Amino acid sequence: MAKLLLAPMEGLLDDVLREILTQVGGYDLAVSEFIRVSGNLLPLRAFRRVCPELDNGGRTSVGTPLVVQLLGSDPTLLAENAAQLASLAPAGIDLNFGCPAPTVNRHGGGAMLLGEPEKLFRICSAVRRAIPASLPLSAKMRLGISDTEKTLDCAHALAASGIVSLVVHARTKSDGYRPPAHWDWVARIRDAVTTPVVANGEVWTSDDHRRCCAISDCTDVMLGRGAVADPFLARRIREQVAGERPITNRSADWRELRPLLGVFWRRIGTNVHPAHAPGRLKLWLNALRRTFVEAETLFLAIRPLRRIDEVERVLHAHGVPIPHAASVPIRR
Repeated sequence: MAKLLLAPMEGLLDDVLREILTQVGGYDLAVSEFIRVSGNLLPLRAFRRVCPELDNGGRTSVGTPLVVQLLGSDPTLLAENAAQLASLAPAGIDLNFGCPAPTVNRHGGGAMLLGEPEKLFRICSAVRRAIPASLPLSAKMRLGISDTEKTLDCAHALAASGIVSLVVHARTKSDGYRPPAHWDWVARIRDAVTTPVVANGEVWTSDDHRRCCAISDCTDVMLGRGAVADPFLARRIREQVAGERPITNRSADWRELRPLLGVFWRRIGTNVHPAHAPGRLKLWLNALRRTFVEAETLFLAIRPLRRIDEVERVLHAHGVPIPHAASVPIRR
């Protein structure tokens, strides 16, 4: 059975947006934003702050399992923190070897580790030994730092360490998020290892998903920016996989999305400082502009605004219902 995974997106796809997108439906699994491990053993509250789902059995409110992602470069520290995290019973633990952000890479983390396949093995092996055998351990990698010279070496190292699945973002660190995604390289990795491989990158539509599966030879796909830009993408992919013809009605989708925007706005207001809430709404609206003309209009109206009351007046004017604070549970 083909699986759809909801990707982490630092600074945007947090517990609030995970909650909304999994409510819309279509996802088998979600992966959290990375939790940085550098220099100390994190307290349990640090994991709960990023992943409040840990207090709900490691699942979103609709039951979608949450895998918690760790990022770091020290095998011992990562193993100790993974053991700490395991006590909270997440659905799984994922290790990040794909982040291209300079702030992460300058400390030797994320995608920079793809230059050291043997270190990837040491990290994953240490974490695997530190957590219960029953707890799934996965990893996410890119194709390399600036080229694909060590791609297969990295895949072999990760697969040999005991992970249960490998997500491959089909670009190098230097590629960033520029198209295209090299799905053919995902197929080469899939041929090279026995560990299940998940394809990731440039899936914006159900047709993209079909092509990605055909070229990568993968049945499982992780959705990131495409899911944020079109919250109904997973649904349409499910329809296509089931042999149905996906029906796209953007006006109907926007009507369904408007209440969710209101919930997002209210929940963000409980999660971040009020001064930061408008910025978070603008981030999502900016992504939604790719799919909805109504989001373009709303984004342009809200873009110059800084105050909560100003934003709420514009949301009301555009038919976005905002629930009372008491009706929206605080997750942190």
